[in-house]
Amino acid sequence: MISIKQINYALAVEKTLHFKKAAEACNISQSALSTALNEMEKQLGIQIFERDNKKVLITPLGQEVLDRSRQIMLQIEDLQHLAEHHQKPLSFPLTIGVIPTIAPYLLPKIFPVLNDEYPQAQLNIVEEQSHVLVDMVRKGEIDTAILALPYPIDGLLSIEFFAEDFYWVACKGDQFTELKEVTSNELTQSNLMLLKEGHCLKDHILDACKLPDQTANHGFGATSLSTLIQMVLGKLGTTLVPEMALEQLISQNQDLTAIHLNEPGPHRRVAFIFRPNYTRLSSIELIAETCRKALA
Repeated sequence: MISIKQINYALAVEKTLHFKKAAEACNISQSALSTALNEMEKQLGIQIFERDNKKVLITPLGQEVLDRSRQIMLQIEDLQHLAEHHQKPLSFPLTIGVIPTIAPYLLPKIFPVLNDEYPQAQLNIVEEQSHVLVDMVRKGEIDTAILALPYPIDGLLSIEFFAEDFYWVACKGDQFTELKEVTSNELTQSNLMLLKEGHCLKDHILDACKLPDQTANHGFGATSLSTLIQMVLGKLGTTLVPEMALEQLISQNQDLTAIHLNEPGPHRRVAFIFRPNYTRLSSIELIAETCRKALA
């Protein structure tokens, strides 16, 4: 009969595509891992991995085995956590993914509250882009993730806790900075700079303004809002930032002004995402409520 250890070994090889690295991750010798996987393939009567000296490939039928194996491990994990329904929220470790356009601005607001009210909480934070976090939640590699919606999360559930608009940031005295509101029409004339491809904030901004992708980023691509603000200060152009980030990004910069984007909103919604039947939901709900209060 196939063992849980064999399944764990197979999933480790899938993740690393390297037998030595997988063995190190599982704290066993490479020969022991190879023997266990050879026996697993023999029991199943199929080849999961194609091996040579340079790389590891997953066979089509092997991928189906790995996908089902991952679901088995998630169900086992849920079974192990079942008793936590009757424990206090945040009385066990929790790993939370957060996207880069939220993490620096939300976490400083909620950690002091959580530390005061739930000193026993053990939170681990993973900062990654949305597509990486969605995949990690699906695979059970993290418990939950904080994303900006809309974003495709097929098969996952969400708890929204905040909705916000975007603000146009420019140097004082620039064109349109005398306005109380700006529209997408003004933005097309302001040398708009946005984050590089892969950051969902860029997509949310373009969608809110109904602008084509080629509207912004003329030959460059920033990876953080802080970098965009420095580029604005350098008079390279203007940018848009979410309300959540305003205080931290421009409060110390007297040369900047922030003007509300006058397009239908909210321009993005912030939410926790998690797997159906996730057994630690009460902890996610508690943190979501803490976020609501901190951002109110």
